[in-house]
Amino acid sequence: MTPIQLSATLDVLNSALSFTAPADAVVSRHFRENKNLGPKDRAVVAETVFGVLRHLPQLDWLAGGEVGSKLPSTRDLLLAFFTRIKHLNLRELPAVFGDNDKERAAGMKGMALRDAPLNVRAALPQWAVDALLADGKTEEEILELGQSMLQAAPLDIRVNGIKAKREAVAAELKAAGDINTTLTPFSPWGLRVEGKPAINKYKAFLEGRVEVQDEGSQLLGLLCGARRGQMVADFCAGAGGKTLLLGAMMQNSGRLYAFDISEKRLSNLKPRLARSGLSNVHPQLISSESDQKIKRLAGKMDVVLVDAPCSGMGTLRRNPDLKARQTPQSVLELNAKQIAILNSASRMVKQGGRLVYATCSFLSSENEAIVDAFLATHPEFKLLDAREILKKERVEIELTGEYLQLTPHKHQTDAFFAAVLERSVPAAAAVDESIAAE
Repeated sequence: MTPIQLSATLDVLNSALSFTAPADAVVSRHFRENKNLGPKDRAVVAETVFGVLRHLPQLDWLAGGEVGSKLPSTRDLLLAFFTRIKHLNLRELPAVFGDNDKERAAGMKGMALRDAPLNVRAALPQWAVDALLADGKTEEEILELGQSMLQAAPLDIRVNGIKAKREAVAAELKAAGDINTTLTPFSPWGLRVEGKPAINKYKAFLEGRVEVQDEGSQLLGLLCGARRGQMVADFCAGAGGKTLLLGAMMQNSGRLYAFDISEKRLSNLKPRLARSGLSNVHPQLISSESDQKIKRLAGKMDVVLVDAPCSGMGTLRRNPDLKARQTPQSVLELNAKQIAILNSASRMVKQGGRLVYATCSFLSSENEAIVDAFLATHPEFKLLDAREILKKERVEIELTGEYLQLTPHKHQTDAFFAAVLERSVPAAAAVDESIAAE
């Protein structure tokens, strides 16, 4: 690491460790304000910063931090990172570290992580470990989950089915930039990219043939089962990644609503929508989950997707700062929003229609608990088996129950949860439909 890279790393870490803004935003702002950093410098800085954030519980322990107290200095955290995570020997440490630092580094090398508390070994906040233990997870399961999130996530892209085929896009990327890809094992539209090339600079991206999207997120489309000519709603559309997937599944037919309370997020959907070639998407800004626009569509939707606002704890490979930015209190506040949003969205589902609830979280309080609470007050809905739905779509995937529950160590995706609910058709209506069919 050069002196310039080390100085930039310390600056970015000092800002990121205040946890007042997302780490990726902090890194991006620093790069915008420091044009002298070249591509290689930026790559080293970003890799180091995110590496420190991923391993923060371990580095805190190694550097002598006390539970619940202020973090050790940025310099000490970086020393612990170089010594124990990057496995540099004392001669390889950057020149800024003097003899006293090297003595401390030697002491850190002698510390055994196996003697550390469970949350340190799993590199997870104590409150998250407590929640997992309360859910009945074993120590081994918690370690597997936490340690699987210590590596950077791979780059997955989704091929836009109305514009291209997977194999053709794979060949195009290989020819255009010597980019190697492999077919994702579960999603029929996904490619896993080798390395981290700037996909957004290639024609395949600029012309709407691909979008960046984790494979786990792509599987939500299969659970929704959107089809040609249907009425579909993406209730928390955000910047529209799943909206674009649903639109492509509908073959650019029917009517697809993209609802969100953020005008900024919906504005970010516009250029993506233009690239995609879709004309069946209708972005809708709403004031809340009880907006009049929602009420007017009561009982009309074939499919409603609720990708609910959540803690994001399943995305720690990408957003490791969430380990410090989320708290039990913030999760409780999200729980109230999640059940309110699910209750409201359910009103749009027609008889026989499908309601899909999803989060990028591994916490049962945001997942099974929300679904259980909803079903207890909505007997007109029943839980469908995600395994059976995916099997009909020719996706063979290891799941332990009726929910879609993905983890990095088992599925090489973000930690993802989804429940598929169906609104029952009253018995009399079902008989009438049977007679009409005959």
